[in-house]
Amino acid sequence: MEYGSGAYGLPGRHGSFWMETTAAEAPYPPLPGNLETDVAVVGGGIVGITTAVLLKRAGYAVTLLEGNRIAGGVTGHTTAKVTSLHRLIYKELIDRFGSRPAQQYAEANQAAIETVASFVREYGIACDFVRRPAYTYAETEEERDRVAAEADAARSLGLPAAFVNEIPLPARSYGAVVFENQAQFHPVKYLLHLASLIPGDGSAVYEKTRALEVQDGKGRCTVRTTSGVVTADAVVLATHYPFYDSPGFYFARMEPSRSYALGVRIDEPFPAGMFINADGPAHSWRSQPADGGELVIVGGMGHRTGEDIDTRRCYRDLEAYARSVYPVRSVDYRWSAQDYITLDGAPYIGRLADGHENVYVATGFRKWGMTNGTAAGTIIADMIRGRENPYAEVYAPNRFKPAASVRRFLAHNIGVAEKYIGGAISRPAGDLADVAPGEGRILMIEGEKAGVFRDEKGLVHAVNPTCMHLGCIVAWNSAEETWDCPCHGSRYDADGKVIHGPAVRDLAPRGG
Repeated sequence: MEYGSGAYGLPGRHGSFWMETTAAEAPYPPLPGNLETDVAVVGGGIVGITTAVLLKRAGYAVTLLEGNRIAGGVTGHTTAKVTSLHRLIYKELIDRFGSRPAQQYAEANQAAIETVASFVREYGIACDFVRRPAYTYAETEEERDRVAAEADAARSLGLPAAFVNEIPLPARSYGAVVFENQAQFHPVKYLLHLASLIPGDGSAVYEKTRALEVQDGKGRCTVRTTSGVVTADAVVLATHYPFYDSPGFYFARMEPSRSYALGVRIDEPFPAGMFINADGPAHSWRSQPADGGELVIVGGMGHRTGEDIDTRRCYRDLEAYARSVYPVRSVDYRWSAQDYITLDGAPYIGRLADGHENVYVATGFRKWGMTNGTAAGTIIADMIRGRENPYAEVYAPNRFKPAASVRRFLAHNIGVAEKYIGGAISRPAGDLADVAPGEGRILMIEGEKAGVFRDEKGLVHAVNPTCMHLGCIVAWNSAEETWDCPCHGSRYDADGKVIHGPAVRDLAPRGG
């Protein structure tokens, strides 16, 4: 489900199409108490479920822990493109890392498409999986050369890339790189089916079980949760952002980003393809079978999580953009998503940090989680099994060396400290009487900062706005009616309850 209830003139129903169109499954139980297992997987999205299925098939006892409902987090709010074409990444990877790591990234994501396809085929998963070409298109003449260079770079890595002068989308374009034989699907239907394969033979899925702490005992690990302690030989942090982040300085080498999506109806057939522009604010397109006819999913308008902006404007701007390309008959759904972007652009997949050999992590997918998340599952499963994976090197978290990357590292973190820590973008403003229904503000009340939201009925909700992760000041997200941390992306509902990590504790009530 989505968070918040106020419409305030926003387009469409507030909820992810994937979540709204999936029949409610009987919930998995919370963890019943302390237990032991071979592998504890924390997080029930595409990384966690893929990893758990692969390990169970290899004979491991796996315990999957999910803080809320499986497939209901980031994976449930994606645009669900299963493609290795990630805007303009391959020329960048070659320039930054060299041809061999770029080749690993390319092959890992191409292999991930086939992993999804094989699961769909083997288990008969009804998830609207269909092959489609994927396009990254230039919106200006200046971008055309960069797009052509991307086609050349991708082709040099063995990818199914070509440059075309025109695309079958009535958006302004000046040529595109196209990958054939990519795919799209319904991610929640896919993951719910995969998750059903996990329980039994010593494996289990537990929902409404929030992990609070991980300890690596150099041989056996423990995961302390809201319902008990799980002891395991290995722990996989598949929580989108690793809440146990200090050993690898993850909090200092990624930034959180939000983006938006609308499900719209148009009065003409949508072309058979998936589309995204090459540069600038993202404009993403794909179609999806739905009751009442084809739904078109248009996404974009990304920004750093917790920025001091009226996020409702992002939905309105996205609707205006969609209407500039197609005559839109209706806007049926709206939702937003969050992702993390690493300092060098490639995800972190592998062992958490040097000295933590039994804890694994997958994060920083740069908004391309369907293939990178699937690749993460295969890489981590291989590592736990003691098998070499041909793609692991480019993703290795220990590739980041603060000393070697000192300029970029310091610039990023000094910028975060100056702008966000201490609440530079969330200065107290106004009095309680100034807060209108549907509005949230940081105020000073009796000499203390308070995050105050007034709901549609006029009821005031007040919290201590200090994020429970590392102490930044949260900002109000008007579109989702949540408190969002601009430093590391933790999110809380209007009453301070955690809805997205890395924080694992709720905001204190005002005065608490």
